[in-house]
Amino acid sequence: MNTTEQTTQKQSKFSIKNIFLPDYENYEGVRRINIYVMRLFFALMFVFLAPESWKVILSHEGAWDPTRAVAWCTWTAYSTLAILGVFHTLRMLPIMLFMIFYKGLWLIVVAYPLWSAGTLKGSPAEEMTYVFSGIIIPILFMPWKYVFQKYILIEKK
Repeated sequence: MNTTEQTTQKQSKFSIKNIFLPDYENYEGVRRINIYVMRLFFALMFVFLAPESWKVILSHEGAWDPTRAVAWCTWTAYSTLAILGVFHTLRMLPIMLFMIFYKGLWLIVVAYPLWSAGTLKGSPAEEMTYVFSGIIIPILFMPWKYVFQKYILIEKK
């Protein structure tokens, strides 16, 4: 194979068209676009949440309220582990599922009742509602078929 053919082959792997096709060679049949979007979310989790949560934990003085401590420790742990999702995206999908679940649950049990009562606007929950409603993007880009096969059906080897 000459150099021109090798270059053409390498270029075709990274075409816009190919990011929407299943990638069996690198990502167990998951589309590259799903991998890229999830990597972006893992990076955003780490960049925006880990520094703030570590700051709260490391600068806290005195006794913790146990419930508040659980929340901060959970956010710190999951946002710090999210850096692994940038490099091992499919292996770290449980962290993404955790994020979708807790944010979705919060939107249902906290934001929705406030919204349906007409009291969300101006409430302490309003800003978090806007932030948490961004979970629609990971929901859309989660490789649900892969999740179902790997975490629900659990393939036997």
